[in-house]
Amino acid sequence: MPQAQGQGSGDFRETSGRIQLFHLGIRNSWGSLATDGFTQQNPPVVPNKVSSTLAGITKVGVLGSSIAFTRPDAGNGIHGGPIKILGAYVDGQRPLGLFVNDAVGNLYENTPGIGSRRGTFVNGMATVGVTLWETQQQIGVGAIAYAVGDRLYASVNGLLTNQIVDAYEYQVVADPNNVTIVGILRVVPDSNNTLMVLDMRI
Repeated sequence: MPQAQGQGSGDFRETSGRIQLFHLGIRNSWGSLATDGFTQQNPPVVPNKVSSTLAGITKVGVLGSSIAFTRPDAGNGIHGGPIKILGAYVDGQRPLGLFVNDAVGNLYENTPGIGSRRGTFVNGMATVGVTLWETQQQIGVGAIAYAVGDRLYASVNGLLTNQIVDAYEYQVVADPNNVTIVGILRVVPDSNNTLMVLDMRI
């Protein structure tokens, strides 16, 4: 497996979400992106517990390496980021994969998401490295420690987490059997590796 790329100096700042595909699964562009997929704040659901991986990111809309969810509230075949409706988590909102690109794109580049109204996500058992994940508990209190072999879930904010109680699906129905395993952690991000590497399970 290729090694995750390191940024040893610590001066590298992400301005968007990024995903690196080591072993490609499926780049799924079927279906349309929900309208709020272009406008959501980051983080979208629990704004007072911001992951340190979002530091420096002011971009709105779904981000590359964040979770693509089914969005039955927006219609059949629609996907996007996580939401609450009238303060409640939405039954039927399930993780589909990881977004490949930011929905709104980057300055001076083509913006295929805006042009097509589609948000491509990767699934199908890929091995990927991501720049976004939760660094603190969303429902509980405290920092999150990751270890190789951890099961990773889709958090309430649409980022990867190993805390099952922070999983969006767990907040809908408090049942561990109701929670989708997004992937298994292979490389823990550290001072030598800026990416979290996982084998996807969806």
